[in-house]
Amino acid sequence: MRSRRRQTSRASQTRSRVLATGVNIRDLRPDHWPEIARIYAEGIATGNATFETDMPSWEVWDGVHLHHPRLVGTVAGEVVAWAAVAPVSSRPVYSGVAEISLYVGEKARGQGIGTDLLAAFVREANAAGIWTLQTSVFPDNEASLRLLERSGFRVVGLRERIGQLGGRWRDTFLLERRSEVVT
Repeated sequence: MRSRRRQTSRASQTRSRVLATGVNIRDLRPDHWPEIARIYAEGIATGNATFETDMPSWEVWDGVHLHHPRLVGTVAGEVVAWAAVAPVSSRPVYSGVAEISLYVGEKARGQGIGTDLLAAFVREANAAGIWTLQTSVFPDNEASLRLLERSGFRVVGLRERIGQLGGRWRDTFLLERRSEVVT
């Protein structure tokens, strides 16, 4: 129990300071939704970030994602990136396994903000008792694949023709990151 408090304290300290990239990591709040939705819409528009084609409402998005951890990265008070997780199953045995989504706004890409946000998110996930973070990424999304692999994720499989987007079958890599803290 004491080590879990220590982890939570360290994670909270990360959110309270501006990192070298100029990004401030903080908890995602409902009033961030317009900026989160804008960033998510930018990702949808690329056709390379998600199978989603329509923007969900706040209520739908909020209902799908766990309430903790949820983080945003802000620069000069503007939300430029966000990360959240959804449970992979309702079965208790998988309670520590979650699917991460992380999006960086177009203007903020390539500046290390995703790296900082993901590092903070991993610490928060550890503190929340999540032992496996997983995600699916289109093979064409090379920037996301590089970010995830640099951050300790590994490809555990290729899911061929797993879904259609725009009438075209798409493959995804399944990646996971196992916690070094939660056992």
